[in-house]
Amino acid sequence: MDQARTTISKIFNGEPRSYTRFNLTQNMEGDNSHVEMKLSSDMDDEAEANGVGENTNQHNGPYYPSKLNQRSPKIICGYVIGILILFIIGYLIGYLSNRSTEKTEIKSDCPVFNEIAPVKAEAVYSLDWSDLRALLKNKLTTSNINSNLKEFSSASHQAGSTGDEALANKIMGKFKTYGMSTWTDEHYVKIHEPGSSNNRVLFRGNVVGTTEGYLAYSALKKVQGAALYAHYGRAEDFRRLQELNVDINGKVVLVRAGLLSFAEKVANAASLNASAVLIYPDPVNYNIKEDTALFGHVHLGTGDPYTPGFPSFNHTQFPPAQSSGLPSIPAQTITIRQATEIMSKLGGRTSPDAWSDGMLRDTMYKLGDDGDNITVEVKNVLIQKKIHNVFGVIEGYMDKDRYMVIGAQRDAWGPGYARSTVGTSLLVELARTITDMIKNDGFKPKRSIIFASWSAGEFGGVGATEWLEGYLTSLNLKMFSYVSLDEVISGSDTFKAAASPLLYELIESTMKQVSSPVDATKSLYEQFAGSSWEKSVMEPMGLSQSAYPFQTFSGIPSLSFRFTSSTKAYPFGTMEDTDQNLERYTSYNTLKLAKAAGEVVGLVTLRLVHDHLLKLNVAKYTSVIRNYVSQIRSKVESRQMSGRLPSTVTMQWLLSAQGSYDRAASALISTIRNSDLDDMEQCRIINNRIMRVEGSFLSPYVSPRESLFRHILLGSGSHTLAALVDHLEAIKGGLDSADIDLFKNQFALATWTIQGCANALAGEVWDMDNEI
Repeated sequence: MDQARTTISKIFNGEPRSYTRFNLTQNMEGDNSHVEMKLSSDMDDEAEANGVGENTNQHNGPYYPSKLNQRSPKIICGYVIGILILFIIGYLIGYLSNRSTEKTEIKSDCPVFNEIAPVKAEAVYSLDWSDLRALLKNKLTTSNINSNLKEFSSASHQAGSTGDEALANKIMGKFKTYGMSTWTDEHYVKIHEPGSSNNRVLFRGNVVGTTEGYLAYSALKKVQGAALYAHYGRAEDFRRLQELNVDINGKVVLVRAGLLSFAEKVANAASLNASAVLIYPDPVNYNIKEDTALFGHVHLGTGDPYTPGFPSFNHTQFPPAQSSGLPSIPAQTITIRQATEIMSKLGGRTSPDAWSDGMLRDTMYKLGDDGDNITVEVKNVLIQKKIHNVFGVIEGYMDKDRYMVIGAQRDAWGPGYARSTVGTSLLVELARTITDMIKNDGFKPKRSIIFASWSAGEFGGVGATEWLEGYLTSLNLKMFSYVSLDEVISGSDTFKAAASPLLYELIESTMKQVSSPVDATKSLYEQFAGSSWEKSVMEPMGLSQSAYPFQTFSGIPSLSFRFTSSTKAYPFGTMEDTDQNLERYTSYNTLKLAKAAGEVVGLVTLRLVHDHLLKLNVAKYTSVIRNYVSQIRSKVESRQMSGRLPSTVTMQWLLSAQGSYDRAASALISTIRNSDLDDMEQCRIINNRIMRVEGSFLSPYVSPRESLFRHILLGSGSHTLAALVDHLEAIKGGLDSADIDLFKNQFALATWTIQGCANALAGEVWDMDNEI
């Protein structure tokens, strides 16, 4: 009322008046609302409302000042009092309305510039976790999986072939039937195929058997050299040969298949100037026919090696470039029969005892001598193929711009039943199951799920890597996990997984919730974990695993797992990869194992898209970093004590970076504990910090064209912490200044990569630890 009396006084005294209008607006993203204050003249508003003004051109009717002057003072006073009463009534209504708004929305007692309380995003209703688990278990059926296995089984579906395209169309049709949005992308990639005549292997001048298999991306050459047996072709195998004073230069190296990829075997041999590599399946490892040919590739990398670091879309202007992972020497697979014909006749020294456990007939496993000449001729043909990746998406109900990907290879050199058919069938069945849970059971995933069918996987994850290269900048910000369905079943007595440390905790809890396919009374955890589940189950993620480029090139937390055999290697990459053989390797439990594998992927997926917070444990990387730092510190101090490394190399900054990550991870865990996890905006902020971790371990100091796998902890190359350990291990004598400078440079860059990850995890720039 004081304000009203003041206003009346001002009206009669003719003073100018203004009023304040408040606009309370809620930010669409859930941020604090703001108060908009607009000032305007009451006199002008009233004049306009009543059609009165100084300029007669502003009015619709004529202006008669003389008539107004002729009115009696009582009439004029009545007009004024009437207007005043209307004004006061309007003012009081507005004032009381504003007070009511303040009581419900404004925390501060300040009547003008108060802060609007943040409005929590309304949580999307979803089923609780026990309901989701039960639904997944009931809806994911062996009968549906079996139908998919029959439908997607194909005798011929090599990358880019009509069979491959037919499968792609079937998969897309399934996705559409489930009501999913679908799309494809196409790439023009270069791959090797056998030439018009087979590659040849000659021993002591005579052709050895029929060479039907081949290794894509081998150097196309004809070379000759003395034979040398090198066990599995591992780095330690070649070091053992050097310790025995065996000259590797110019030799044609024979190695067994297994333990590491074909590409790594060839790269190890080429680094020591071998002239060629022959790879054979030893009967101690493989239970296959003597004439069964092996197929594979020897590109030390993934993707199209002729478009390294960038995508092979049809509109790309391809530069004259090729991957540094292409071998400079020829490589070829040979059969058991061919290997027996060569190995049984080798002379020279007896190989180390551990190397003589093979089962080739009439073979002493000698190392070979200079008279055992082998000629290798590789005549593969490089061609360009158009391939298609197929996608379907289930969009999230809240954070639809955050998504995970479930992927499976679609192509194969032969039947590829375990290599691609099983994974493809599970991919489609999981898509059906989850969409059915959404349509009929009320499940509403908070985040999106992409289902991807990749082509050209047999050539080193070509389709998947090209997609990553094409969308890397956006994937880093939005994709929070990748799960591979490739080669998930090749046996039944062992369960192995390879994953980002961020996913370890989720893998452990999932194993406890899935029943063992070989003993229904136990969980996977009880069946396979042993005394230490990590030692029993987890293994390093290798180059041959399809999840590797997602993890080490794109910095996306990834998971690859498999039910396998502890005795014999499954014949992947052969014509014996059939449904009948897989049944024998699984003791006729293929469907039970497939259902269990589907439940593992399904539960991991549901947990990642259902919970408010991403189930990624950032603290797990602290032990990984600490382990590497401990190894480096021990070797640095040892080399410095022996005078082989100068005292100018200091551990101070690496230790400081390790501490920064430890503190950032602990601070985030504390933030989570003290946060309102029903506040969706707060959860999104925390999730963004979690999502930055994996990508921050990609070294920003190396080019993807030169070092594709930039992850300093899980990748490969001179930028990794493992390379620093190897560098220190290799120091036998003093280093020259150039070597010291190179080591110090790699040391510093690795240190700053860890510090950068700690900074990203810390959150806002003012929360960062800048002590380093």
